[in-house]
This record gives sequence, C-alpha cells and structure tokens, in this order.
Amino acid sequence: MIFITAKFLIKPEDADNWPRIAAAFTAATRAEPGCLWFDWSRSLDNPAEYVLVEAFRDGEAGAAHVGSAHFEQARRDLPPHLAATPKIVSQTVDQDDWSELGEMAVPGE
Repeated sequence: MIFITAKFLIKPEDADNWPRIAAAFTAATRAEPGCLWFDWSRSLDNPAEYVLVEAFRDGEAGAAHVGSAHFEQARRDLPPHLAATPKIVSQTVDQDDWSELGEMAVPGE
C-alpha cells in the first residue's frame, strides 16, 4: 500500500473550521475504490495543525487519487486556508492494513 502522513498548518482563523472546509475533499477521497483510509487528527500541541493519515491500495490507486477531479478542486479550495505548504511523508509499505502494536497489547483481548 501507499502510506502517507501529511501535516497541514492552517491559518488560525480557519483552524476550528478545518473539518468543514476539508469535508467535501475528505468524503470524495474516502469514496475512492482504492482508498484504504483518510483520517484527520488535530495536534494536541498546536491547535492550528492537522495531521492527515491516508493509505491507498497501491500506486495505481494513489495516481487515481491525485488525478481525480476532487483532488484538483481541493488544490484550488484548500490553499487559501493554509498558513504554510503542507509537509508530507509518503512510502510504499508491504501490508494492507494496520498491524497491532504488540508492545502495548491489551491483556485478555
């Protein structure tokens, strides 16, 4: 799978509304057949920073995502709300879902 983590620094005046601002892009991406997950989290240390964790089935699915109409729309709609260019880590990983964190296993689970 293609595993991606991206950090988005949002303009302070838009930070509380970011989930609504990114909602159409998020819903459309989650509906893509090759999308495994597309999840936003807000930083505990910086309320203007959101972290996106996303995964796509393979390179073909990732390319379809970047080539989609909703991705192109997001390229127009989202940057006016950003305080900086997002930072990204993107890697191909030889798995297709989350693995358990054995070092913190819940007893009896």
